Amino acid sequence: MAGRRRSERALRAVLGRSPGRPGVAQRENRRQFWAAIATGLSSEDAAIGAGVSPPVGFRWFREAGGMPPKILAPSAKPPSERYLLFTEREEIALLRAQGCGVRETARRLGRDASTISRELRRNAATRSGGLEYRATTAQWHAERAARRPKPAKLAVRATLRKYVQDRLAGAVAGPGGASVGGPVVPWRGRRHGRRQHRRWARAWSPEQIARRLRLDFPGDETMRISHEAIYQALYVQGRGALRRELTACLRTGRALRVPRARSRGRGKSHVTPEVMISERPAEVADRAVPGHWEGDLILGLGSSAIGTLVERTTRFTLLLHLPRMAGHGGGGDRVKNGPALAGHGAVAVCGAITRSIRTLPQQLRQSLTWDQGAELSQHAQLRIDTGVQVYFCDPHSPWQRGTNENTNGLLRQYFPKGTDLSDHSAAALTAVATTLNSRPRKTLGWRTPAEAFDELLRSAHTGVATTT
Repeated sequence: MAGRRRSERALRAVLGRSPGRPGVAQRENRRQFWAAIATGLSSEDAAIGAGVSPPVGFRWFREAGGMPPKILAPSAKPPSERYLLFTEREEIALLRAQGCGVRETARRLGRDASTISRELRRNAATRSGGLEYRATTAQWHAERAARRPKPAKLAVRATLRKYVQDRLAGAVAGPGGASVGGPVVPWRGRRHGRRQHRRWARAWSPEQIARRLRLDFPGDETMRISHEAIYQALYVQGRGALRRELTACLRTGRALRVPRARSRGRGKSHVTPEVMISERPAEVADRAVPGHWEGDLILGLGSSAIGTLVERTTRFTLLLHLPRMAGHGGGGDRVKNGPALAGHGAVAVCGAITRSIRTLPQQLRQSLTWDQGAELSQHAQLRIDTGVQVYFCDPHSPWQRGTNENTNGLLRQYFPKGTDLSDHSAAALTAVATTLNSRPRKTLGWRTPAEAFDELLRSAHTGVATTT
């Protein structure tokens, strides 16, 4: 009974349930963790740098939804001087173990005696009935008491919550209003990968929902919420307002946010400023000088692909045969870190380009413009083998390879989407390329690409420069 009475004298409210064990790290460790995340590190690397285990770092990242809490963000204000720091609590624990009284402890720390007295009563270890003071436990009690008890707006306003949920996960309806059932997609707690079934929903974005509320409820101030609050209700565990599986209805399908610095680090390492399209010579743009090519892949079923090369001046097309390599599909022993076996990896694509373009005179292999796909990550070796300077387009800018994009559209007549392109032999690709090069083009004065290219070949062999 004496132990219980001492516990009840602590200046804390009675806990409704056990708050769990103290955390494994202090606020400073968490600050270091989120500062490392802001630089683009993974949660595992950031945890090791902060002095905690990788599983702890992953749990912090998941519970916070991928974004640092406001009090731990790099831009957050430092704690007020009126609150005790963890280093001061460590000093209190040491002085108490040495037998120092409250006033002596307060004098050494430069604090008021009442501050030390309240600290010893509020944040002492009272789980077993005693008032033994431990710095880590006291810090845990202080951080738990400092949490804002304000409930989420979506958790307390049922009408607002229903409006948001209906627009996030409402059923897709036809013109007559009847619901159209989509695929059944089980919730796995992670983002759905590409080329997988996605859950059908109305899928308004949180910003669309937040803005539409002002139009649907112009005079009701209780029906207001920011899009950031909706995101936090979806991503941050413990907000308790929206079901987390509703993240599958977002357009990205992400179950966690991706830090901005980490997304910037996902660029193509083989694309450097000196090989960007902005560095391409100006003579390429006006098509006056031949020998500049555009290239890309057209993809089919089962990771099959065909490479395309188009000469900008004559629109002459070369098709690259990219058969699947031995071992594709699980057969044979896979070499660790070996080439991609689907046939359109960097090794296969660069080899096919080299074999095709080395048959041309040097004057007709000046440059090659490609998108930022990883299949051309060995462009430096390609330049050495063929003498062709490679340039890469800006992200999401297909118009910078307009000739190639137009040619790929024509090729889909022969190689439709959703078909296995590996079924076509090299001879078949040659036949299709010949057919395409034999079509008259308005831009060539109704000559065919083959005729225009033959004229360039004759000029190259005789050493006469052309500006066709």
